[in-house]
Amino acid sequence: MTTYLGLDLGASTMRVVVGEETGEVVGRARRATPEGPDGSAIVSAVEDTIREACEAADRDPADVVAAGIGAVGPLDLRAGAIVDPVNLPGVERVDLVEPVARLLDADVRLHNDATAAAIGERFAAEDDPANLVYLTLSTGIGAGVIADGRALRGHRGNAAEIGHVTLDPDADVRCGCGAVGHWEALCSGANLPDHARAIADRGGETTLDLDDVSAAELLGATDGDPLAADLADRVGTWNAIGVAMLVQAYDPARVVIGGAVARNHPETILEPIRERVPAHCLGSPPPIELTSLGDDAGVRGALASALTGGSGSRPER
Repeated sequence: MTTYLGLDLGASTMRVVVGEETGEVVGRARRATPEGPDGSAIVSAVEDTIREACEAADRDPADVVAAGIGAVGPLDLRAGAIVDPVNLPGVERVDLVEPVARLLDADVRLHNDATAAAIGERFAAEDDPANLVYLTLSTGIGAGVIADGRALRGHRGNAAEIGHVTLDPDADVRCGCGAVGHWEALCSGANLPDHARAIADRGGETTLDLDDVSAAELLGATDGDPLAADLADRVGTWNAIGVAMLVQAYDPARVVIGGAVARNHPETILEPIRERVPAHCLGSPPPIELTSLGDDAGVRGALASALTGGSGSRPER
């Protein structure tokens, strides 16, 4: 059987899967993403994780004929690199494509991680959707778009980097990139504690220790804590506005939402989006679904990119 590989390089975890031409995964490996400042440590960890996944699949890295990578951005597609990543603090650059291609002696296709997940969702769908948006609500916020059967990549590979659009220019919450009022600043897992503290500074009352609180604790306290409930309501509104922007911009047949924040708190995160998006859309919005691929969406999408040349459309369909 022909061998393919998918790599998902996230802010906290990297995952590698080895698969066959049917899409079946025959080997996998994962490890924590090294912290900065040296991008070469990340590359070394990627190479080791690839070797580990190939060993689990009883394959040699040289058996791989094509590989896909989904990675945190921003990207520089021409250089095959991550540049100045917001969610890899202290790291200036990670050259990915050249070392992976050298290790595998294979073609390598690089995508933003949310774009890879969108490709994975298309590959997994029974109806081969030609127009689909994938939104990740996790440590950061990003989107991937399949439009008219093609994965949008953009000039440098950063199409639909929607987490860095400004939703509230008057907000007192700052994004990891330094800007004020970005969607990611208001609603991402990394920034929800800061958002909660900003609400408290304006007089919000809470029983929680905001000096040491996580996004999961905040979202799990909405039934009993007034500040957590207020935060969830604000997040629901901002998320709905953001999803409505994606719907109006790309006219998808469906919106698929993934990421740990959404997957672990669907009633708090997903339901308000479904309820509030129609008020911000012209016409009826498409179905809004929770990903069926779990935290494998990015790595399965990277594998699907390798299998399909980047489209996610199965050849037999």
